[in-house]
Amino acid sequence: MPFGRPGGQMYGPHAHCVRCPPGGRNVPFGRPGGHVINLLGLDAAGLAALFANLGEKPFRGKQVSHWVHQRLVGDVEAMTDLSRALRAKLAAVAAVRGPVVVSDTTAADGTRKWLLDVGAGNAVEMVYIPEDDRGTLCISSQAGCALDCAFCSTGKQGFSRNLTTAEIVGQLWHANRALLADGISAPWVDQGRAPITNVVLMGMGEPLANYDSVVSALGTFLDDNAYGLSRRRVTLSTSGLVPAIDRLREACPVALAISLHAGNDPLRDRLVPINRKYPLAQLLAACLRYLDRAPRDFVTFEYVMLDGVNDTTDHAHELAALVRDIPCKFNLIPWNPFPGAAFRTSPRARILAFQKVLMDRGFVTTVRKTRGDDIDAACGQLAGRVQDRTKRHIRMRVAAAATTAH
Repeated sequence: MPFGRPGGQMYGPHAHCVRCPPGGRNVPFGRPGGHVINLLGLDAAGLAALFANLGEKPFRGKQVSHWVHQRLVGDVEAMTDLSRALRAKLAAVAAVRGPVVVSDTTAADGTRKWLLDVGAGNAVEMVYIPEDDRGTLCISSQAGCALDCAFCSTGKQGFSRNLTTAEIVGQLWHANRALLADGISAPWVDQGRAPITNVVLMGMGEPLANYDSVVSALGTFLDDNAYGLSRRRVTLSTSGLVPAIDRLREACPVALAISLHAGNDPLRDRLVPINRKYPLAQLLAACLRYLDRAPRDFVTFEYVMLDGVNDTTDHAHELAALVRDIPCKFNLIPWNPFPGAAFRTSPRARILAFQKVLMDRGFVTTVRKTRGDDIDAACGQLAGRVQDRTKRHIRMRVAAAATTAH
């Protein structure tokens, strides 16, 4: 039977996380502090513990995981292979609370963006990117971002809070449900697989700054009793929190992407301020350590192309020299504009010249196709709605006003 319907089967055995935080980080979606347990926020260990506390056998956790993550039910009462008495017992303490959708927009190229309410005036965005051979979901991990990368719309919104495990997993749960409900047509869906085949943590926020909730969510993504994704099909993108990269290597080594964007420390200090704490030498050493456990034999370096800033052939040669000892691939990203930004997108010819230098030096180098820019869903454009606790947006307005006054 198809994924998301009673009797649905998952698609083959996959390795799963080890040493993830037991039980997950769990509060109701978008409503921190609630007393009802959100089943979306419990990983395998958490579900087993829940049923142990209810006086039930641990295998009940696997049954419920199938219902929630494979059959995608939103109501405990729909879990019909549990007895009525057990359903009533479970419903008294737990529920499936998916995201509240503020808006749902589809671009001309089929890219789809959801804006999700996470409470207290905050909303985050997730993006579905359809391809002929896969369906990718770009997931957010924080409401806002504290790292303040110079070229990123999310960072300019400031930071409010980390998302819970339930809020992270709930994005994948909702996307699969919504796509199935809309009658998505794809060969793998016809074969009984879920619409979403790949997950990238490249949405709003720095995933490794929300380590515990993210790693718990990764465990659910990879769990054969939940979504059963291969570690090769889950990619985490980080700006370079070196200690957390090392922790991820030990706990749950999925595919790794690094937001690099510069080949020297002074330029990266300006574009990616976390580089001042973890400079390039430390970051690249962490990448080499990570590859010992990684599901792929390379790291992906993401490089946003900024006109006149980091996009010359000299920059490309410098970059190639920097990573010469790192098994890697490059993904060049034409910068996507957003209001108030001080950058311009590199001309296409310059991007291609940059790519040629890297390829001539032996590096696999792709230029990312811009998707969903007509609905502000492209890379670097996600902003959501953030109640900024850093007051960054106020400082930006003051600085802009001072510049205008002069």
